[in-house]
Amino acid sequence: MKNLKFLVIGKNQEILETLKRIIENNEGWNAEIQSDEDFCYQYIKENQVDIVLLSSGLDEQFEKEIKVFCENLDKEVKVIDHYGGGSGLLKNEVYSLFPNLNN
Repeated sequence: MKNLKFLVIGKNQEILETLKRIIENNEGWNAEIQSDEDFCYQYIKENQVDIVLLSSGLDEQFEKEIKVFCENLDKEVKVIDHYGGGSGLLKNEVYSLFPNLNN
């Protein structure tokens, strides 16, 4: 299985911690959680990030800007808008970006 590194961004700490736990229940998947929108840009530049997961409470302008930022990087970083729906939905969102993972 491919190892995936997530950066989960949102404003609700309890939800961020739940998402981290759900993500890390999958073998090879690791998550960092962050609520500081400004710090996210630096983190993405300086660390391996495969998926930026946008959670609840974020400003619409930030969501647009972080998507453009990720698209313009020299490395490939996928962005998922995730606003709930459970672990099954999250896995489906990841598998749609990385279909080779769903064997």
